[in-house]
Amino acid sequence: MRKLQILGYSLLLLLCFCSKPNRVPDEVRVRLTSDPETLNPVSYTTAGSLQVINLLFQSLMAIDLADDKIKPALAATKPSIVQQDSLTYITYQLRPEAQWTNGSPVTAADVAFTLKVLKAPLLNNERMKPQVAFIHDIIIDKADKRKFTFVCDGFTPEMELLTGDFFILPAYLFDPEGKMEAFTVSDFAGDNSARENDEGLQNFAAHYNSAEYARSKDLLQGSGGYVITAWEQGQYLTLKRKDDWWGNHVDDNTHALTANPLQISFKIIPDNTTALLALKNQQLDVLENIPAAEFNQLKADKSFTEDYALYTPNSYEFAYIGLNSRLPKLSDKRTRQAIANLLDINSFIKVSQQSYATPTVGPVPPSIKPYYNNKLKPYSYNLQKATALLQAAGWQRKADGWFKTINGQQQQLTLEVSYRAGNTVFENAALIFQQGAAKAGIPVTVQAQEGSLFSQKAKAHDFDMFFRALSGNPFVFNFKPLFYTSYANDGANYTGFGTPESDSILDAYNVAEDDKEKARLLKRLQEILHEEAAFIALYYQKDRLAVHRRFTNLKISGLEPNYDVSSFKLQE
Repeated sequence: MRKLQILGYSLLLLLCFCSKPNRVPDEVRVRLTSDPETLNPVSYTTAGSLQVINLLFQSLMAIDLADDKIKPALAATKPSIVQQDSLTYITYQLRPEAQWTNGSPVTAADVAFTLKVLKAPLLNNERMKPQVAFIHDIIIDKADKRKFTFVCDGFTPEMELLTGDFFILPAYLFDPEGKMEAFTVSDFAGDNSARENDEGLQNFAAHYNSAEYARSKDLLQGSGGYVITAWEQGQYLTLKRKDDWWGNHVDDNTHALTANPLQISFKIIPDNTTALLALKNQQLDVLENIPAAEFNQLKADKSFTEDYALYTPNSYEFAYIGLNSRLPKLSDKRTRQAIANLLDINSFIKVSQQSYATPTVGPVPPSIKPYYNNKLKPYSYNLQKATALLQAAGWQRKADGWFKTINGQQQQLTLEVSYRAGNTVFENAALIFQQGAAKAGIPVTVQAQEGSLFSQKAKAHDFDMFFRALSGNPFVFNFKPLFYTSYANDGANYTGFGTPESDSILDAYNVAEDDKEKARLLKRLQEILHEEAAFIALYYQKDRLAVHRRFTNLKISGLEPNYDVSSFKLQE
């Protein structure tokens, strides 16, 4: 019955596509898995929303997917940074060409307004507020309304990235009555509980948190090259290129500023089968996150590959295993190393990823060669070595398993392996591990957990072992939240990893400015992680996408969404 329902939905969707007017020549049709709940640049929650917002709004700096480098967007150049005592001053100059949709200039006052929105209480800004918590104030140049300085507490190398990585909002649209002009950015530093009673702030928050700021075509207009022209909930979202967009007149011809296609249409297609059918019928120009088995089928389809090019860029998302080192049975690193030697990573990749992944020795991507420790070897299945390590850790093999006296009591080595329910990739990997561990005499139970329960148990350190994925980037490797010992009790260090040396490495990396020193520190951190075997990185995934061959200048990248649709050009 379910298959019939899916087929019926697929046919209905295709009929809806066919009933639409013929596309304009340089329209690009892209799939979204769900209708964006909001396109508010501060409170968005999904990758699909972010992809659309990137076409409407801009940040000070942007990632050029052509080379995965950070380049100026609204900013004219990279910022200047001055450290003075306990403060850091980061100065930006806005591009003189930058304009809002109504033709008015983007100014430092808009940046200040944006910071207030990001930091103020009562607003839906919980996701972005931590990113700018270190920005204490902003100083606007009195002689140049496009120049300003962020006053920041302390210093870390990632401050430059973070100060340039939030969308700038048009004050004239988002605060037409000027209610936020009564506050300064420094007013929202520290404890803001007293300001929650301010009537002006309450009125602004009530308006800003409304559905209008989530879906209105008239309000959701930034400095980017596109505006929303149509939004049919659950069906499609259409953007049109602005007439005479300011980015086309920038002197330095930066490749980070593009708005090439006349129209970009996002089709809301939750079901993968339906999306693949739409792709094969050329009703989509781009489809990413194609399941591995289906991707292989497309590769073998000559008629398909005549019209579409297939790509497998190395992503910055990796899979890892977490072992709870706080548990007495897993407190000895030799026990954890034994478990690591029962991981058949090559089988994980072959079965669950159809070989679209690269083994890794740690959380640094193998593609970042200067920082990746290629002297280490990823763990592989080695039953003999696992047995020797268990014996060295004091476990004794009996007919029904491995036993050890812990805290005066005989305890058997068993493992409960958990993963998020619905993740078939980790389900398959967990079952492969279960079979391999059984050969070593270790009973393993596999448990799928609903997402919120999985997160709750990880934070509460209520687990033996889990499979999980994390996304990173090629710019900053601040692993302190994952591995610092002080984050083991109330933070993201779920495994309890940490040594005095690893803490000192994390502290040193966050203040290091020399690339060679950063490389040395990160390579040593990978050695410690490999030896401690509490946080065991498995592989970095390869993304899988298809793009119609009538387009060029795609900027295929490992960073999501793996391409820059704003740069697409028709083949000549």
